[in-house]
Amino acid sequence: MKKSYIHVYTGDGKGKTTAAMGLAIRAAGRGLRVKVVQFLKGRATGEMFVMNDIDNIEFIQVSKCKKFFPDMSEDEKTAMRSEVRDFWPKIQGWLGDADLLILDEALGAISVGLLSVSQVCDILDTRQTTEVVLTGRDSPDEIIDRAHVVTDMHAVKHYMDDGVKARAGIEY
Repeated sequence: MKKSYIHVYTGDGKGKTTAAMGLAIRAAGRGLRVKVVQFLKGRATGEMFVMNDIDNIEFIQVSKCKKFFPDMSEDEKTAMRSEVRDFWPKIQGWLGDADLLILDEALGAISVGLLSVSQVCDILDTRQTTEVVLTGRDSPDEIIDRAHVVTDMHAVKHYMDDGVKARAGIEY
C-alpha cells in the first residue's frame, strides 16, 4: 500500500487555490485519478474550464450560489448547508479510489459552519491511499496537526487593497 500525505495551503495570501490546481494538473499529467471539490465557489472559474476537459480529473463545485457567504440570505445559507451535507458521502466514497483529492476552500467552509472540523478530520484519518489537499484561510489546529505539508501563504502586499477587483483568469 502506498503512503498518502495531507497538504494544507492556508493563510491570508493569494495563491492557495492556484497551488492546489497546479498540483491537480501535475498529478493528472502523470496519470493519477484526481477529484477536485470546490466549496464556497459557485461562479465559473478558469480552472473549471480547463479541468473539465482533462479525462482523469473530476471537478465539482458543491454549490452553484454566486454570492459570498456573508452576503447570502438565511435561506441561501440553509440551501448551501444542505448541498454540502448531501455531497459529503460522495467525497467519503472516493477515499482509496482517487489518487488525489483536493478540497478547495474546505477550511473556509469550516469557518462559516458548512463543514465541521470533525468531518474533515474523519476524511484525513480514513484517506487510505488518497493524497488530500485542503485550502483556505485559518486552518484549525486539529488539521495542521494531521498535515504532512503546511504552506502558510502570507500577504505582504496586494493590489486588491487599492480597490482592484478580482479579474477573470487571474483571481478566478
